[in-house]
Formats: sequence, C-alpha cells, structure tokens
Amino acid sequence: MQRREARELVLHILYEREFIDTPLAELISERDAGDQRQYLEQTLDGVVERITELDQTIDQYALGWRVERLAVLDRNILRLGLYELLHAPEIPAEVAIDEAVELAKKYGTDNAPSFINGILDRVWKDAKV
Repeated sequence: MQRREARELVLHILYEREFIDTPLAELISERDAGDQRQYLEQTLDGVVERITELDQTIDQYALGWRVERLAVLDRNILRLGLYELLHAPEIPAEVAIDEAVELAKKYGTDNAPSFINGILDRVWKDAKV
C-alpha cells in the first residue's frame, strides 16, 4: 500500500468515528494497511489525541467558520493535514499540504480544495516564523 492510500484509509476511519462509538484499535484492526500499518496507527492516534488542539487551530484560521459547521469530510481532511503539518516532522510540509488538497479534491465539498489549501498554507507560514 502506498502512503496516499494509507492517508485515504486514515480519512475513512476518522469519518467513521464521527458516527459510531467504536474503539480506534478495533477500527484499525478491521483494515489491511499492509506496510503502512505503523503510519496508520501513529497518525490516527496522533489526530485523536490532539483533536481538541487541531479543532482550535481550525477555528482560529477558518475565519467565519466554526469547526462544527464544516462538512464532516472537510473537517477530517483538515485535521489530518494539520496533524501531518504540525506533528509529523518526517513529512515535508509541502507534501502534507498537497496530500490534504488531493484528498479534498477527491472527497471534499466543491470549495474544499482551495479552502483547505488556504488554511494549511497560513498555518505553515505562521509556524515557520
């Protein structure tokens, strides 16, 4: 499995968690991540552990939008992108942003790619200062 496919799997699990109360370990065990299992587990654990912080960052940068008002997939793409951008130093920032935008093109709402790109880009620029 390629990393891009693993990111999609992370997104699917995050989306599923919005609707069912199933332990994360069980959701992970139901999926075949192949050689990306470590990435899958580490990323999901990281996003879930930092979800409050990630949502606060979304609220701060999504001017005029509260995280609760965002479409479920858009919200989770942002969470994943922010996690990789801020907490996964092994992933270059450009890759984290580009992959989030690609997920938004495939799964997000019509305006999601530019919206997500704008937020992640501003967070990245602010984090570099």
